Amino acid sequence: MEVKYSYLQEQFSNIDPYIEDIRKLVKQGDFTLGSAVDRFEEKFAELCGIPYAVGVSTGTDALALSLKMLGVGHGDEVITTPNTFIASVGAIAMTGATPVFVDNNDSYTIDPSLIEPAINDKTKAILPVHLTGKPADMPEIMSIAKNHNLVVVEDAAQAILASIDGKHVGSWGETAGFSLHPLKNLNVWGDGGIILTKSRDHYEKLRLYRNHGLSYRDEVVLFGNNCRLDSLQAIIAGRLVHQAKTITSQRVSNAKSLDLGLRDLAPKIHIPDRPENMTQVYHTYVIQVEDRDLLLKYLISQGIHAKIHYPIPLHLQPAAAHLGYKKGDFPVCERQCQRILTLPVHQHLTNIQIEYMIETIHNFYLR
Repeated sequence: MEVKYSYLQEQFSNIDPYIEDIRKLVKQGDFTLGSAVDRFEEKFAELCGIPYAVGVSTGTDALALSLKMLGVGHGDEVITTPNTFIASVGAIAMTGATPVFVDNNDSYTIDPSLIEPAINDKTKAILPVHLTGKPADMPEIMSIAKNHNLVVVEDAAQAILASIDGKHVGSWGETAGFSLHPLKNLNVWGDGGIILTKSRDHYEKLRLYRNHGLSYRDEVVLFGNNCRLDSLQAIIAGRLVHQAKTITSQRVSNAKSLDLGLRDLAPKIHIPDRPENMTQVYHTYVIQVEDRDLLLKYLISQGIHAKIHYPIPLHLQPAAAHLGYKKGDFPVCERQCQRILTLPVHQHLTNIQIEYMIETIHNFYLR
């Protein structure tokens, strides 16, 4: 049996409605910041229960523009975690600021107890990452930020519809950046991103920043960027946004089935804590396992497309060498990177496929 990681063929098995929408777009010639972008922004803001949304070209730009808009730049430091995709730290670097790492916790998100020791007079912002679709500890992070007069930009690239006590990610910090990459829970046919904010002032500034700083064709209010969400991608996202809750619900259900089926393999398999007050949306289903590399090879040989997110922490990547970190600086993150394994969890999995993954993993450890 094959259990694929990508589900795009199934999701877009009927492309005719999308093609018809694109035909209309071509006839209208409404390609740049067209009406489709406005409509999607409104739908996304409504979905998340937050007043304002700004469509941009990538999830990375969503973070970088947010930081720039909030005044982060050269000479500043931004605290984040090394256990994330490169875009989180790349966005900080794009502003000219310096990323400062602190270790993560059992849930693969930043450990709030380690943030304050990393704060100094250069610290301007905190960038927590809601990795795997599980929210970071935002109540504690916001308390620290308030005490030290720091801004918070949430990296919610993997966390559409995630929440804490019913409060959506994106409603805690000044802004939050989301990704619409093809393998996200809400996706497009290429790259795309969107920013959420509660502030009308932030909303207006971000709309300028994404479009060269132009207030209209011939007036430049500020020096911005060219990172607009394409009308074509907004059309795709606009059709899928209505399915976001259903997609999320199915992923949550699949994750619960995997949790239930694998718990008896502890301690060979470690499943992170699942707090009842958090809604985790499972962009990825990441567990820690013994004999990780052998298990990965075995799963692939059995047709299960498992992956690793991410095998090398960012502080040990060549790009971060100038920051001066070394092996052993963040032991929790480094230990997890040796043990983490990602299983398919997408909404198109069948119960038979989920049971097959569970059975195959049992067979590996019991053989």
